[in-house]
Amino acid sequence: MLLTQLVIVALAGVIAGAVIGIIVRKKISEKKRDSAEDYSRQVVLEAKKQAETIRKEAQLQAKDRLYQMKLDFEEETRSRRKELQGQERRLFQKEETLDKKMQQLEQRESLLQKREVSLANQEKDLNKKGGELNGLIEEERRKLERISGVSAGEAKEMLVSSMESEARHEASKLIKRIEAETREISNRKAQEILALAIKRYAGEYVAEASVSVVNLPNDEMKGRIIGREGRNIRALEAATGVDLIIDDTPEAVVLSGFNPIRREVAKVALERLIEDGRIHPARIEEVVEKVSREVEVDIKEAGEQATFDIGVHGIHPELIQLIGRLKYRASYAQNVLEHSLEVAFLCGIMASELRLDAKKAKRIGLLHDIGKAIDHEVEGTHALIGADLARKYGEPDEVVDAIAAHHEDVQAASVMDVLLQAADTLSGARPGARREMFESYVKRLEDMERIARSCKGVSKSYAIQAGRELRIIVESDRVDDSEASMICTEIAKKIEKDLSYPGQIKVTVIRETRAIEYAK
Repeated sequence: MLLTQLVIVALAGVIAGAVIGIIVRKKISEKKRDSAEDYSRQVVLEAKKQAETIRKEAQLQAKDRLYQMKLDFEEETRSRRKELQGQERRLFQKEETLDKKMQQLEQRESLLQKREVSLANQEKDLNKKGGELNGLIEEERRKLERISGVSAGEAKEMLVSSMESEARHEASKLIKRIEAETREISNRKAQEILALAIKRYAGEYVAEASVSVVNLPNDEMKGRIIGREGRNIRALEAATGVDLIIDDTPEAVVLSGFNPIRREVAKVALERLIEDGRIHPARIEEVVEKVSREVEVDIKEAGEQATFDIGVHGIHPELIQLIGRLKYRASYAQNVLEHSLEVAFLCGIMASELRLDAKKAKRIGLLHDIGKAIDHEVEGTHALIGADLARKYGEPDEVVDAIAAHHEDVQAASVMDVLLQAADTLSGARPGARREMFESYVKRLEDMERIARSCKGVSKSYAIQAGRELRIIVESDRVDDSEASMICTEIAKKIEKDLSYPGQIKVTVIRETRAIEYAK
């Protein structure tokens, strides 16, 4: 029982402690809740104060911005107003100006109308007076026809004929004066260029002609060259393709052949055979073959040396070989290779003076006589043959055209064509360059005089100064001064067309008038 009471007391104590704990915790929680509510109320109050502060600051900023925008708007409005006012003033001024111009135009229109009326009246008066004048002219014309006995058509024909004769005379004098001035200027310029070219280039003087004669140490050598039953001379002729002429000329053998290279091979081979002393068919063939190879090498080297001296590049090897062959070609005792080099230098000098392509001019000058290397093998003039060769081996069209035109086989079409003609003529016509055959020289003089005598009014003609000048005497009663000038031009053109000559020929027409009277 006591235990039960003790248990009940213990339970009652536990329950009482639990109730007391619950009450204490409740009071603690209520106190915490009250303190939390106080803190939250303080936070809310502070937040409200901060929000109020932010709201007031925002209102102040908005007011400031609004005020600034208002100021900007007012400023912009004032500037626009000023601009509009300025435009309005300008428009007003333009309007006043247009009004003034309109008034002026109206005044001018009024004046023009008055002038138009005045001109119309004047035109009527002029038409009326013109009719009266035509009537008077017609009446005077009829009177003149009655007095002179010549109709208006006949008088017109007489007047036209007179005017035509006078015009022809004036035209002839004008042409003569223009030709004289042009000739003087062009001659002076051409002489300056040619003199400069000659001064800058010194050519060789032709002292002797190229001959194919082999000198012998003695006349006994002729028998050894002929050989037993002529076998040596036949072997030499067969190997070289030239003819050996052994005559009574002392200590000399003449080689005759159209091909200059074969003639050179035969000459060198014969000289070596004479020097060696062993002359028989086998040795002849051996020496001729060796000399032929040496000549071919010499030809190639001569062509290469010529292109190097001139300073041109890119020429086809076959053309270089043909250039070298010109070393053994002569024209009027002038070596063709030397002539080609001389023409190339002269072309280059004159081209540089005229501000043209000097290298191309040199190329044209070097190749201009390339046709002479094979003109004995191909039909045609050497100019056209050379043009075909240049075209075949890829030379430019300007080079081909210049080669074809340098002897006027075709018409000259460019400055380079004319320049080549001048340089070629200068090289061939300079003193000491060539020697002309006597027969062709005399024939040329005769042809010059014949061409002069073929013109009407020519009484006498004389070729003087070794064919460099042609003097013509005309009949003064049949030819006047203007016609004499025309005859001079006509004869010069005929000579240019019909004759071939180096340099230039001066044509002088002389018209002499004599007055004779006798004192008795």
